[in-house]
Amino acid sequence: MIQFRRRLLALSLAAAVSVPLVMATARPVHMTGSQPKAEAILHGDHAEYVVRFDGPVNHYASRLEITQDGRVVQALRPLEDSAVDVLFAAGPVPAAGHYALHWTAVSADGDTSSGEIPFVVRP
Repeated sequence: MIQFRRRLLALSLAAAVSVPLVMATARPVHMTGSQPKAEAILHGDHAEYVVRFDGPVNHYASRLEITQDGRVVQALRPLEDSAVDVLFAAGPVPAAGHYALHWTAVSADGDTSSGEIPFVVRP
């Protein structure tokens, strides 16, 4: 009986310590950099898209899309084994025009943030 009470006390203390830690770290991630950078001009037929964040992201739940005038023209699947704080995808460069790399990042604890990086494709 004494051993049961000690285990119960130890579990209660562990729970009391871990809950505030989880709540203190829960927050959406913020973009810290990208490739292409905003207003970049792309050429060629293949591009790599990289968005860096200030914390870990869930690669499976996050999304990258190329949009034009608010419409998705290309859905990109982030590489699942890239760095923990990076969304990376590669794909064909769209036709000449003005576009945005739209990103939706889900943090490790499930918070979502999103943004757009405008760029231009020249022939």
